[in-house]
Amino acid sequence: MTSLIACGTYRKESALEFQHAEDGSMAADISADAKISVVSSIDLGLLVWDLEFNQKVYQWGYKGDGETINLVSTVKIASDTSYVVSADRESFAIWNLENGEPDGFWRIDESTIRDVAIADKGTTVLVGRSNGKVLMLEPFTGRRLEFLGHTERINSVDISPNGYYALTGGNDYVAYLWDTRTGQVVYRFDHPSRVTKVALDPKGRYLFTADSQKTARIWDVQTGEEVSTLQFIQRQIIFSAVQFSEDGTRLLTGSPNRLLALWDVKTGKKLNGWRVKPNDKAMGNSAIVYGVGFYGDNQVISESSSGWAEIWDIQ
Repeated sequence: MTSLIACGTYRKESALEFQHAEDGSMAADISADAKISVVSSIDLGLLVWDLEFNQKVYQWGYKGDGETINLVSTVKIASDTSYVVSADRESFAIWNLENGEPDGFWRIDESTIRDVAIADKGTTVLVGRSNGKVLMLEPFTGRRLEFLGHTERINSVDISPNGYYALTGGNDYVAYLWDTRTGQVVYRFDHPSRVTKVALDPKGRYLFTADSQKTARIWDVQTGEEVSTLQFIQRQIIFSAVQFSEDGTRLLTGSPNRLLALWDVKTGKKLNGWRVKPNDKAMGNSAIVYGVGFYGDNQVISESSSGWAEIWDIQ
Protein backbone atom coordinates (compact mmCIF):
# COMPACT_ATOMS: atom_id res chain seq x y z
CA MET A 1 0.00 0.00 0.00
CA THR A 2 1.44 3.35 -0.99
CA SER A 3 1.50 6.26 1.39
CA LEU A 4 -0.45 9.44 0.74
CA ILE A 5 1.87 12.01 -0.75
CA ALA A 6 -0.11 14.72 -2.49
CA CYS A 7 -3.04 16.62 -1.05
CA GLY A 8 -5.31 15.46 -3.87
CA THR A 9 -4.31 11.76 -3.73
CA TYR A 10 -6.73 9.11 -2.50
CA ARG A 11 -5.78 5.48 -1.84
CA LYS A 12 -8.02 2.68 -3.10
CA GLU A 13 -6.66 -0.34 -1.21
CA SER A 14 -8.69 -1.15 1.90
CA ALA A 15 -7.31 -3.38 4.65
CA LEU A 16 -10.61 -5.30 5.03
CA GLU A 17 -14.02 -5.20 3.37
CA PHE A 18 -17.40 -6.73 4.18
CA GLN A 19 -20.54 -6.80 2.07
CA HIS A 20 -23.47 -5.55 4.14
CA ALA A 21 -26.08 -5.01 1.41
CA GLU A 22 -25.79 -7.13 -1.72
CA ASP A 23 -27.84 -4.84 -3.96
CA GLY A 24 -26.53 -1.64 -2.40
CA SER A 25 -27.94 0.75 0.20
CA MET A 26 -29.85 4.02 0.39
CA ALA A 27 -28.54 5.15 3.80
CA ALA A 28 -26.21 4.01 6.56
CA ASP A 29 -24.66 5.19 9.80
CA ILE A 30 -21.79 4.01 12.00
CA SER A 31 -21.95 4.38 15.78
CA ALA A 32 -19.60 6.79 17.53
CA ASP A 33 -17.60 3.87 18.95
CA ALA A 34 -17.52 2.17 15.50
CA LYS A 35 -18.95 -1.06 16.93
CA ILE A 36 -22.34 -1.00 15.17
CA SER A 37 -23.58 0.07 11.77
CA VAL A 38 -27.14 0.38 10.49
CA VAL A 39 -27.69 -0.02 6.75
CA SER A 40 -30.86 0.73 4.81
CA SER A 41 -30.53 -1.99 2.20
CA ILE A 42 -32.37 -1.80 -1.08
CA ASP A 43 -33.73 -5.34 -0.85
CA LEU A 44 -33.72 -6.43 2.82
CA GLY A 45 -34.92 -3.45 4.86
CA LEU A 46 -32.81 -2.12 7.73
CA LEU A 47 -29.83 -4.24 8.71
CA VAL A 48 -27.90 -3.82 11.98
CA TRP A 49 -24.32 -5.11 11.87
CA ASP A 50 -21.84 -5.85 14.66
CA LEU A 51 -18.65 -4.36 13.21
CA GLU A 52 -16.32 -6.16 15.62
CA PHE A 53 -17.38 -9.61 14.44
CA ASN A 54 -19.10 -8.69 11.14
CA GLN A 55 -22.34 -10.34 12.25
CA LYS A 56 -25.87 -9.26 11.41
CA VAL A 57 -27.63 -8.47 14.69
CA TYR A 58 -31.10 -7.36 13.56
CA GLN A 59 -33.13 -7.07 10.39
CA TRP A 60 -35.98 -4.57 10.56
CA GLY A 61 -38.91 -4.19 8.21
CA TYR A 62 -39.96 -0.58 7.99
CA LYS A 63 -43.24 -1.29 6.23
CA GLY A 64 -46.04 -3.65 7.12
CA ASP A 65 -46.06 -7.42 6.70
CA GLY A 66 -45.71 -8.47 3.10
CA GLU A 67 -44.40 -5.07 1.98
CA THR A 68 -41.02 -5.48 0.31
CA ILE A 69 -40.28 -1.92 -0.77
CA ASN A 70 -37.85 -0.13 1.53
CA LEU A 71 -37.90 3.66 1.22
CA VAL A 72 -35.74 4.58 4.24
CA SER A 73 -33.36 7.32 3.09
CA THR A 74 -31.94 8.40 6.46
CA VAL A 75 -30.69 6.51 9.51
CA LYS A 76 -28.89 7.90 12.57
CA ILE A 77 -27.50 6.12 15.65
CA ALA A 78 -27.51 7.83 19.06
CA SER A 79 -23.99 8.56 20.31
CA ASP A 80 -24.41 6.06 23.18
CA THR A 81 -25.50 3.35 20.68
CA SER A 82 -28.82 2.92 22.49
CA TYR A 83 -31.32 3.92 19.79
CA VAL A 84 -31.64 4.38 16.04
CA VAL A 85 -33.92 6.79 14.20
CA SER A 86 -34.85 5.99 10.61
CA ALA A 87 -36.93 7.97 8.15
CA ASP A 88 -38.40 7.99 4.70
CA ARG A 89 -39.94 11.09 3.14
CA GLU A 90 -43.18 10.93 5.12
CA SER A 91 -42.51 9.09 8.40
CA PHE A 92 -39.87 8.22 10.97
CA ALA A 93 -39.35 5.49 13.56
CA ILE A 94 -37.13 4.90 16.57
CA TRP A 95 -35.63 1.50 17.35
CA ASN A 96 -34.19 0.13 20.59
CA LEU A 97 -30.77 -1.37 19.92
CA GLU A 98 -30.80 -3.32 23.19
CA ASN A 99 -33.80 -5.49 22.31
CA GLY A 100 -34.15 -4.80 18.59
CA GLU A 101 -37.75 -3.63 18.91
CA PRO A 102 -39.35 -0.43 17.54
CA ASP A 103 -40.43 2.15 20.14
CA GLY A 104 -42.71 4.16 17.87
CA PHE A 105 -43.64 5.35 14.39
CA TRP A 106 -44.66 8.90 13.48
CA ARG A 107 -46.03 10.34 10.25
CA ILE A 108 -45.28 13.87 8.99
CA ASP A 109 -48.10 15.26 6.86
CA GLU A 110 -47.13 18.89 6.41
CA SER A 111 -43.93 18.48 4.37
CA THR A 112 -41.30 15.90 3.51
CA ILE A 113 -38.52 14.79 5.86
CA ARG A 114 -35.01 15.88 4.90
CA ASP A 115 -32.88 14.67 7.82
CA VAL A 116 -33.19 13.24 11.35
CA ALA A 117 -31.09 12.87 14.51
CA ILE A 118 -31.54 11.22 17.91
CA ALA A 119 -30.13 11.90 21.40
CA ASP A 120 -28.79 9.37 23.91
CA LYS A 121 -31.36 6.95 25.36
CA GLY A 122 -33.73 8.07 22.60
CA THR A 123 -34.92 11.01 24.70
CA THR A 124 -35.07 13.54 21.86
CA VAL A 125 -35.54 13.31 18.09
CA LEU A 126 -34.93 16.06 15.53
CA VAL A 127 -36.71 16.09 12.18
CA GLY A 128 -35.62 18.59 9.53
CA ARG A 129 -38.25 19.25 6.86
CA SER A 130 -38.54 20.67 3.39
CA ASN A 131 -40.68 23.60 4.56
CA GLY A 132 -37.80 24.99 6.65
CA LYS A 133 -39.21 23.87 10.00
CA VAL A 134 -37.39 21.61 12.45
CA LEU A 135 -39.47 19.41 14.72
CA MET A 136 -38.09 18.53 18.16
CA LEU A 137 -39.91 15.56 19.72
CA GLU A 138 -39.42 13.85 23.07
CA PRO A 139 -40.86 10.42 22.24
CA PHE A 140 -41.38 9.25 25.82
CA THR A 141 -42.93 12.45 27.19
CA GLY A 142 -44.75 13.66 24.07
CA ARG A 143 -43.24 17.15 24.32
CA ARG A 144 -42.89 18.86 20.94
CA LEU A 145 -41.27 22.09 19.78
CA GLU A 146 -40.92 23.62 16.32
CA PHE A 147 -37.85 25.66 15.48
CA LEU A 148 -38.78 28.34 12.95
CA GLY A 149 -35.44 30.11 12.53
CA HIS A 150 -34.82 28.87 8.98
CA THR A 151 -36.57 30.39 5.99
CA GLU A 152 -35.89 27.66 3.43
CA ARG A 153 -35.51 23.88 3.14
CA ILE A 154 -33.55 22.04 5.84
CA ASN A 155 -30.69 19.89 4.56
CA SER A 156 -28.94 18.58 7.68
CA VAL A 157 -29.55 18.28 11.44
CA ASP A 158 -27.66 16.99 14.47
CA ILE A 159 -28.29 16.88 18.21
CA SER A 160 -26.12 16.83 21.33
CA PRO A 161 -26.02 13.54 23.28
CA ASN A 162 -28.09 15.03 26.14
CA GLY A 163 -30.68 16.34 23.70
CA TYR A 164 -30.34 19.96 24.88
CA TYR A 165 -28.76 21.46 21.76
CA ALA A 166 -29.58 21.16 18.07
CA LEU A 167 -27.49 22.09 15.04
CA THR A 168 -29.40 22.68 11.81
CA GLY A 169 -28.51 23.92 8.33
CA GLY A 170 -30.56 24.78 5.27
CA ASN A 171 -30.96 26.41 1.89
CA ASP A 172 -31.10 29.86 3.51
CA TYR A 173 -27.25 29.83 3.74
CA VAL A 174 -27.40 29.60 7.54
CA ALA A 175 -26.62 27.04 10.24
CA TYR A 176 -28.01 27.54 13.76
CA LEU A 177 -27.00 26.07 17.09
CA TRP A 178 -30.11 26.33 19.26
CA ASP A 179 -31.47 25.22 22.61
CA THR A 180 -34.15 22.51 22.32
CA ARG A 181 -35.58 23.44 25.72
CA THR A 182 -36.43 27.00 24.73
CA GLY A 183 -36.02 27.22 20.95
CA GLN A 184 -33.57 30.09 21.45
CA VAL A 185 -30.61 30.51 19.09
CA VAL A 186 -27.18 30.12 20.69
CA TYR A 187 -25.05 30.81 17.59
CA ARG A 188 -25.71 31.67 13.95
CA PHE A 189 -23.20 30.58 11.30
CA ASP A 190 -23.50 32.30 7.90
CA HIS A 191 -22.30 30.69 4.67
CA PRO A 192 -21.94 31.97 1.09
CA SER A 193 -24.25 29.23 -0.24
CA ARG A 194 -26.78 26.67 1.02
CA VAL A 195 -25.64 24.70 4.06
CA THR A 196 -25.53 21.03 3.10
CA LYS A 197 -24.01 19.31 6.16
CA VAL A 198 -23.78 19.99 9.89
CA ALA A 199 -22.36 17.83 12.70
CA LEU A 200 -21.74 18.10 16.43
CA ASP A 201 -18.78 16.63 18.29
CA PRO A 202 -20.40 14.27 20.86
CA LYS A 203 -17.87 15.51 23.44
CA GLY A 204 -19.18 19.07 23.14
CA ARG A 205 -15.96 20.66 21.89
CA TYR A 206 -16.59 21.42 18.22
CA LEU A 207 -19.19 21.63 15.50
CA PHE A 208 -18.94 21.37 11.73
CA THR A 209 -20.79 23.25 9.00
CA ALA A 210 -20.33 22.98 5.23
CA ASP A 211 -22.00 24.55 2.22
CA SER A 212 -22.55 23.64 -1.43
CA GLN A 213 -19.58 25.63 -2.72
CA LYS A 214 -16.16 25.54 -1.07
CA THR A 215 -16.63 26.44 2.57
CA ALA A 216 -16.37 23.79 5.30
CA ARG A 217 -15.57 25.03 8.79
CA ILE A 218 -14.94 23.71 12.28
CA TRP A 219 -16.16 25.93 15.12
CA ASP A 220 -15.56 26.08 18.87
CA VAL A 221 -18.84 25.19 20.61
CA GLN A 222 -18.03 27.20 23.74
CA THR A 223 -17.17 30.47 21.98
CA GLY A 224 -18.79 30.20 18.56
CA GLU A 225 -15.46 31.19 17.00
CA GLU A 226 -13.94 29.52 13.96
CA VAL A 227 -11.24 26.95 14.67
CA SER A 228 -10.30 26.09 11.09
CA THR A 229 -11.48 25.88 7.48
CA LEU A 230 -10.93 22.60 5.65
CA GLN A 231 -8.29 22.99 2.96
CA PHE A 232 -8.94 21.14 -0.29
CA ILE A 233 -7.89 21.71 -3.88
CA GLN A 234 -11.08 20.46 -5.52
CA ARG A 235 -13.48 23.06 -6.85
CA GLN A 236 -15.94 21.85 -4.23
CA ILE A 237 -16.62 18.92 -1.91
CA ILE A 238 -20.07 17.96 -0.71
CA PHE A 239 -20.00 16.09 2.60
CA SER A 240 -22.35 13.20 3.32
CA ALA A 241 -20.84 11.90 6.60
CA VAL A 242 -18.84 13.47 9.45
CA GLN A 243 -17.26 12.13 12.65
CA PHE A 244 -14.90 13.75 15.18
CA SER A 245 -12.22 11.57 16.78
CA GLU A 246 -12.43 10.64 20.45
CA ASP A 247 -9.51 12.94 21.34
CA GLY A 248 -10.85 15.82 19.26
CA THR A 249 -7.74 16.20 17.10
CA ARG A 250 -9.07 14.77 13.82
CA LEU A 251 -12.17 14.92 11.65
CA LEU A 252 -13.29 12.11 9.35
CA THR A 253 -15.55 12.92 6.41
CA GLY A 254 -17.31 11.06 3.61
CA SER A 255 -18.56 12.45 0.31
CA PRO A 256 -20.97 11.43 -2.49
CA ASN A 257 -18.05 10.91 -4.91
CA ARG A 258 -16.55 7.87 -3.11
CA LEU A 259 -14.16 10.02 -1.08
CA LEU A 260 -13.22 9.38 2.54
CA ALA A 261 -10.86 11.91 4.12
CA LEU A 262 -9.11 12.56 7.43
CA TRP A 263 -8.47 16.16 8.53
CA ASP A 264 -6.55 17.95 11.27
CA VAL A 265 -9.09 19.83 13.39
CA LYS A 266 -6.81 22.71 14.38
CA THR A 267 -5.36 23.46 10.93
CA GLY A 268 -7.98 22.11 8.51
CA LYS A 269 -5.28 20.27 6.55
CA LYS A 270 -6.02 16.89 5.00
CA LEU A 271 -4.00 14.07 6.57
CA ASN A 272 -5.20 11.04 4.60
CA GLY A 273 -7.60 10.16 1.82
CA TRP A 274 -9.25 7.02 0.49
CA ARG A 275 -11.64 6.09 -2.31
CA VAL A 276 -14.34 3.54 -1.47
CA LYS A 277 -15.69 0.79 -3.70
CA PRO A 278 -18.01 1.97 -6.46
CA ASN A 279 -21.59 0.82 -6.68
CA ASP A 280 -21.62 -1.50 -9.70
CA LYS A 281 -25.34 -0.90 -10.17
CA ALA A 282 -25.08 2.91 -10.19
CA MET A 283 -24.41 5.10 -13.17
CA GLY A 284 -20.94 6.58 -13.45
CA ASN A 285 -19.20 4.00 -11.27
CA SER A 286 -19.99 6.13 -8.21
CA ALA A 287 -20.81 5.60 -4.53
CA ILE A 288 -21.99 7.79 -1.66
CA VAL A 289 -20.11 7.46 1.63
CA TYR A 290 -22.98 7.33 4.15
CA GLY A 291 -21.21 6.46 7.41
CA VAL A 292 -17.68 6.94 8.79
CA GLY A 293 -15.94 6.00 12.03
CA PHE A 294 -12.62 5.64 13.84
CA TYR A 295 -11.91 1.91 14.05
CA GLY A 296 -9.36 1.65 16.84
CA ASP A 297 -6.22 3.78 16.96
CA ASN A 298 -4.84 3.23 13.47
CA GLN A 299 -7.82 2.51 11.22
CA VAL A 300 -11.01 4.11 9.96
CA ILE A 301 -14.16 2.49 8.62
CA SER A 302 -16.76 3.49 6.02
CA GLU A 303 -20.22 2.34 4.91
CA SER A 304 -21.26 3.39 1.41
CA SER A 305 -24.08 3.04 -1.08
CA SER A 306 -22.18 0.21 -2.75
CA GLY A 307 -23.30 -1.94 0.19
CA TRP A 308 -19.74 -2.50 1.41
CA ALA A 309 -18.13 -1.69 4.75
CA GLU A 310 -14.43 -1.01 4.28
CA ILE A 311 -11.66 -0.67 6.86
CA TRP A 312 -8.71 1.54 6.02
CA ASP A 313 -5.23 1.84 7.53
CA ILE A 314 -4.12 5.31 8.64
CA GLN A 315 -0.57 5.97 7.46
